[in-house]
Amino acid sequence: MSSLILASASPRRLDLLKQIGITPDRVVPANVDETPLKHELPRNLAKRLATLKAEAVAKENPGSFVLGADTVVAVGRRILEKAGNAQEALKFLKLLSGRRHRVFGGFCIITPEGQVKTKVVETAVVFKQLSTKEINSYVALGEWQDKAGAYAIQGMASAYIRKTIGSYPNVVGLPLYEVNALLTGLGYKKND
Repeated sequence: MSSLILASASPRRLDLLKQIGITPDRVVPANVDETPLKHELPRNLAKRLATLKAEAVAKENPGSFVLGADTVVAVGRRILEKAGNAQEALKFLKLLSGRRHRVFGGFCIITPEGQVKTKVVETAVVFKQLSTKEINSYVALGEWQDKAGAYAIQGMASAYIRKTIGSYPNVVGLPLYEVNALLTGLGYKKND
C-alpha cells in the first residue's frame, strides 16, 4: 500500500481528510512563494500553487501519493489573499459585505509513479450586508488570521453567509468529493 503525504500546513485540510476516512501518513508543508503572478487569474493561481506545493514535496519523497492544495478567494478578478493585519481584514470584509464572491480550491495529486493530476473546484459564496459593528466584532475575534479572504466559513463567519453554491468543504480548504474521487481513481487505498 502506498503512503499519502499531505503537502500543506493547514490543520483544516488534515481535519477535512480525516472526516472522509483518509489519514495522511505524513504532513509535509511545502515552502513555496504564494505571490500571484502579474495579471494571474484566481483559478490559475489556485491550480499553480497546488501544483507547486505537491511537486516540491514529491521531489523529496518519491514513491508516495502527494496531495497539494491551495484556496484562493476572489471578488471578480481581484484576489483576496490572507490578510496581513486587522486593517487589511477590515478592508476585505467590507469588500465581501453584501456581495457574492468565488472560492477556488485547487488541488494536485502526484502518484507514486510520478503521474500529475490537477483540478480546480469553484464555489460561490454570498455574504449578507455586514454592519460596521459586525465587521469590527469579527475582526476582534481574530478568526480571520491565516485565512484566505479573512474569514472562516466553518466558524463565526457562518452567521454572515447567506448562501453557498457548490462545495462547502472547498471553502473550508479542500473539495472532499473531488479529492476522494481522484485519489480513488488513481489507485490510492484508504487506511482502514
